[in-house]
Amino acid sequence: QVQLVESGGGLVQAGGSLRLSCAASGRTISTYHMGWFRQVPGKEREFVARISSSGSTTDYSESVKGRFTISRDNAKNTVYLQTNSLKPEDTAVYYCAASSTWSVNLFRYAYWGQGTQVTVSS
Repeated sequence: QVQLVESGGGLVQAGGSLRLSCAASGRTISTYHMGWFRQVPGKEREFVARISSSGSTTDYSESVKGRFTISRDNAKNTVYLQTNSLKPEDTAVYYCAASSTWSVNLFRYAYWGQGTQVTVSS
């Protein structure tokens, strides 16, 4: 089993940046595609970004494209989400997840972290 723990969330002003981390344990994540999702009260959890197991391919939702960057360090068993030019609309709990398939569908992700809160003030 894979355990995922997010960190790096916090309170930031609009236009600011945060680097979110997702530390994995239990087994290597080098064979998993990794994704970041976010959720706010009253809305469904939505796809934010994904990265292939090798790190060679990335994909982003249109709402964050150009502002967020997903990366991974398989040697450290860690995935990152660099969030720049943050907007109040980015306020959410951010989750990382692992999948054996290349997908933006949250149901394809078998392992999830507990989430880290990102709050962007206007």
